[in-house]
Amino acid sequence: MKTSTSRTRITVALIGLIVLVLGGWLVREVGGSGGTGPGPSTASLPGRALSTLPPEATQTWKLIEKGGPFPYPRNDGVVFENREKRLPEKQSGYYHEYTVPTPGSQDRGPRRLITGKSQELYYTGDHYSTFVVVDPSR
Repeated sequence: MKTSTSRTRITVALIGLIVLVLGGWLVREVGGSGGTGPGPSTASLPGRALSTLPPEATQTWKLIEKGGPFPYPRNDGVVFENREKRLPEKQSGYYHEYTVPTPGSQDRGPRRLITGKSQELYYTGDHYSTFVVVDPSR
């Protein structure tokens, strides 16, 4: 009898633990804290003047305003999916990315400008790990 009671308690404890883990995961996925809810608001990101970024960012911005031509035509202007959720969450196709050349880099390098449909402009110098809101008028 004692063995069956111990097994029942262990089973109930394991089921309870599984329920807690799944419940925590569900809360996190639905919008609780933990990085998988909506991205940050634009106001929560630091702001920078375009003139304070590397000079290649200004060159890329001028190309964006002209509509190109871009140095990486297969990669520039493509949809940025915001998979890291570091920018405000929007529908697919809202953001587009453009290469900011990195002098001395053998490839595209880590720097990008990201545009949004509502005229937002973001810069990342570390391949989407961090972003700043860019004011292109300054």
